[in-house]
Amino acid sequence: MISWALYDWANSAFATVVLAGFIQTFYGSFWRTGAEISAERSTAELNFVNVFTGILVALMAPVLGAIADRGGAKKGMLFAFLVFGVAGTALLAVPGQGQYVLALTFFGIAAVGFAGANVFYDSLLVDVAPRERFDFVSSFGYALGYLGGGLLFLANVIMVSKPELFGLSGPEAAVRVSFVTVALWWAGFSVFLFVVVKEEKPVSRPPLGTMARDGLRQVRHTFAELRRYRTAFVFLIAYVFYIDGVNTVIKTAVKFGDDVGFETADLMQALLLVQFIGFPAAIVFGWIGQRIGPRRGILIGVAAYACITLVASRMETIGEFYALAVSIACFQGGIQALSRSYFAANIPEEKAGEFFGFYNMVGKFTAIIGLSLMAVVGLAWKDVRVGMASVSLLFVVGGAILLTIRDEPAPQSPKAPS
Repeated sequence: MISWALYDWANSAFATVVLAGFIQTFYGSFWRTGAEISAERSTAELNFVNVFTGILVALMAPVLGAIADRGGAKKGMLFAFLVFGVAGTALLAVPGQGQYVLALTFFGIAAVGFAGANVFYDSLLVDVAPRERFDFVSSFGYALGYLGGGLLFLANVIMVSKPELFGLSGPEAAVRVSFVTVALWWAGFSVFLFVVVKEEKPVSRPPLGTMARDGLRQVRHTFAELRRYRTAFVFLIAYVFYIDGVNTVIKTAVKFGDDVGFETADLMQALLLVQFIGFPAAIVFGWIGQRIGPRRGILIGVAAYACITLVASRMETIGEFYALAVSIACFQGGIQALSRSYFAANIPEEKAGEFFGFYNMVGKFTAIIGLSLMAVVGLAWKDVRVGMASVSLLFVVGGAILLTIRDEPAPQSPKAPS
């Protein structure tokens, strides 16, 4: 269990330091500097890469998941995407000032590796924990992710703030070195999963070509088969909405704070708060999931997020921003962890890779609705605060669908219907 969860510790360095932290500011201030473009266009270019890589992984995930199930190749697939992710992250240190095309290329490679590896990491949950422990183990993974990502991010923030202490020429050099530290951290702590975690292997492994053809055929039937597992199917519909809202908040929180007028240093400190508070909060949510059921735990998180987005739309002071960061930290990891474990508990174990392919496909397509909603509403009202308030609708819809699910997962191992 710990060896599996350490991958969350490993890859959260990319999610925190690169995705949520430095890439947003470094792209416009260093790689895109000197070009006469607006900040909006600079942000749009980066977001386009995020959307493109998300869609690419979303389209590949169900097919690769089905292949992995047939060949017992979840760890192999995870390793392949890990190589892409680590290499792309390390290469982010290479592009010089103004070399934004090269930077976007390496960022895209890293993002594909990060998202693709998560498909197979999530599906390994059924190999490392019994059904009754899904909630705790999933939450423990997210908790370690917050702690690991937060520790490296703290070190990198100090490095950028005081580059002379590390023998670096300035903040730009420190950020580029930070990308290398993320790659080393990600690769190094992933070793435990590959060495210790045991994956269920099929009796016989078909040739790769056969697995690919069978996988493609199976994907055409997976959606129809998902409908036979009503709880998992309805849950995915709800997940589309509420996780879109969660991902929108994650991807826009720092930019929203910047638009409101807060200093970059304050925004980075708030992000650090989220990481370190998120560690115990995710564990507490795992305990809540075991006591009252994961669906009810998710509903608590959904209701909290709806309130957070509404309160954020009226935010005026940096103190209020810090308070909202703490609130997000209390629910962000928990809602993600319980979603993963709740889905795992309602699908057949022998098809976990395939079903988690669809789960991750849904997850990668999300934040498109929320980002679009924020943009359209914000432009229509000429107020970014109103745009943030509109995201609460996603949580209302997702929560309403979750309420239609009456049956909690049974404690026994899931079986495919006959």
